[in-house]
Amino acid sequence: MSQAQTVPELMGENDVVDLLLRQHALIRDLFDEVERAAEGERDEPFRRLVRLLAVHETAEEEVVHPYARRKIDGGEGVVEDRLAEENEAKRLLTRMEKAGTTDPAFPANLATLREAVTAHARAEERYEFVKLRAETTAAERRAMA
Repeated sequence: MSQAQTVPELMGENDVVDLLLRQHALIRDLFDEVERAAEGERDEPFRRLVRLLAVHETAEEEVVHPYARRKIDGGEGVVEDRLAEENEAKRLLTRMEKAGTTDPAFPANLATLREAVTAHARAEERYEFVKLRAETTAAERRAMA
């Protein structure tokens, strides 16, 4: 890797919105994988899902949301709504991790988590990402990526 290239650029992601959209797709795929896994084989795909959700939300909380608060019209409200959604999903995820993937409630909780995460992703894409694209420059989005 040359010093001028960053990891997102090497992955073909030089725009933070594109990077986050790609992560949304990967999260959907991981939900599918966990749902398809037999009860005794859920641990590993569930761990990967939890890890990707953590990485994704951390990037948003540390980079994207602070920028959106400052740069987009109505940013404070948009970000507060997204954080409320994230916190709801985090509480459920914590309960699921403690109970484990063999818990009889795991499939129902996974379905609930998937719906919450999917609704959150749609809201990000519709309310935050669209405004980020419209109200920031390509250079700003590259810097965030």
